[in-house]
Amino acid sequence: MRQNMEQLYSTMGISPEVKAFGDRILENLKERFDAIDEMAEYNQLKVIHAMQTCRVSAECFQTSSGYGYNDTGRDRLEDVYAAAFHAQAALVRPQIACGTHAIAVALAGNLRPGDELLSISGKPYDTLEEVIGIRPSVGSLAEYGVTYAQVDLLEDGSFDLEGIRRAVNPRTKMIEIQRSKGYQTRPTLSVAQIGEAIAYVKSINPAIICMVDNCYGEFVEATEPTDVGADLMAGSLIKNPGGGLAPIGGYIVGKKEYVDRAAYRLTTPGLGKEVGASLGVLQSFYQGFFLAPVVTAAALKGAVFAANVYEKLGFPVVPDGKESRHDIIQAVEFGTPEGVIAFCQGIQAAAPVDSYVTPEPWAMPGYDSDVIMAAGAFVQGSSIELSADGPIKPPYAVYFQGGLTWPHAKLGILMSLQKLYEKGIVILER
Repeated sequence: MRQNMEQLYSTMGISPEVKAFGDRILENLKERFDAIDEMAEYNQLKVIHAMQTCRVSAECFQTSSGYGYNDTGRDRLEDVYAAAFHAQAALVRPQIACGTHAIAVALAGNLRPGDELLSISGKPYDTLEEVIGIRPSVGSLAEYGVTYAQVDLLEDGSFDLEGIRRAVNPRTKMIEIQRSKGYQTRPTLSVAQIGEAIAYVKSINPAIICMVDNCYGEFVEATEPTDVGADLMAGSLIKNPGGGLAPIGGYIVGKKEYVDRAAYRLTTPGLGKEVGASLGVLQSFYQGFFLAPVVTAAALKGAVFAANVYEKLGFPVVPDGKESRHDIIQAVEFGTPEGVIAFCQGIQAAAPVDSYVTPEPWAMPGYDSDVIMAAGAFVQGSSIELSADGPIKPPYAVYFQGGLTWPHAKLGILMSLQKLYEKGIVILER
C-alpha cells in the first residue's frame, strides 16, 4: 500500500523531495492531531444532543416554496442552532447570501440613525468596510446616520481595555468583535479573550449590544462567543457550520430580541421570521451541521500542518506551529507577490474541481487591491473546502483554510510547497 501511495503522489505531481519533507513534519504532529480529534468528538456530541433535544425527524427535511409559511423544518433547524450555541434564538436561512450579508443584517437590524457602532478588534474585514461606510458605498450604515469608531488591538493582539473605555460614549449602541484575523497577520481571538472583553464592555454600559463575527471559528473550541456573553453572533454556512454540504446560507444567533430585529431587516417589518421558503436545502443544512465538527477538525489539521511546514522553511506564520487554535485560518507571509501566487496555484492544482485552472490576481468587488483566490470547490466560494486567498499588497501574506478531509488538506499543502519548490522560492533540506 505504501509503495502504491508514493507512486500515486508522484503521478499527481508531488516530487519525492516534497513528499519526504512533509512526512518529516508529520512525524511530530500526532499528539496535536489527537487533541483536535478529541475536540471534534466533544463538539459532535454537542450537535447530536441539540438535534435530539429539538426532536429532529425525517419530516424536517421537507421543503417549502413561496412565502414559506409554517415551514416546520426551517423553524426546527433554527431551534437546533440556538440549542447548540446556547442562545435564545437563531435565524438560519438560504436567503442570507454570505457571511458579510449575515453580519450586515445583524448590524442593520439593530442600529438606528444616531447610533454608533464601535469595533473593538481593529479594522473589520475588507467587505464590511462598505457595509459600515468606512469606504463610501450605496446603502451603507453611514448613509442611514449610523456612525463608526474603532479601537485597535494592542501590539500583542489583546484588547485595549483603556482605549475601549475612552471610546464608549452615550451614542455607542453596539460593539463588534471580529474573531478571525481577516486579511491581517494578527492573532485570532480566543473565546476566553472575547468573553473578557464583553464583560468589560458590559461593566461600562450593560445596555450595549455585543456582536461577534464568528466566521471561521465555529467548533474550533469547546465553547462559542454566545457561551461567554455575546448578545449576537453571525457566520456563513459555506464555512464551518455548513460542513461542506450547505450550498448557500448564513446564520445569526443570540438573544431573541436582537435576532428578531435582524429577521425584520432580512425580510420585512411585520413579517420577520414567519416568511422565507427553505427551497429544498434543509437536508443539506441539517446534515452539514451534523458533519461540521469533524469537517472543521480536518481543516484544523491542515492549518497546523501548513504552519509547521512553512515555519520550518523560515516564513512568518500566524498562528505558529505550536500555538493554540481559535479559527481554521493559517496565514503565511511570503514577502513577495510571487510567493502568494505560487501557493494559491498549488492549492488550485490539488482541487477535485477545476484543478486545471490557473488562478491569477484580479480586482474583486469589495476589496481595495487585487486579490488572488484558489478554490476548486463543489460549492462556489466555499472556504470550508480547501482554499487559499490573499490581497496582492504588503506584507504579501496568503490565507489558507479548509479541507473537507484531512488527506485532501495534506495534498493541498504538499502541492503548494511543490509549486514554490519548482519556482525556486523555497529550498528543501536534504
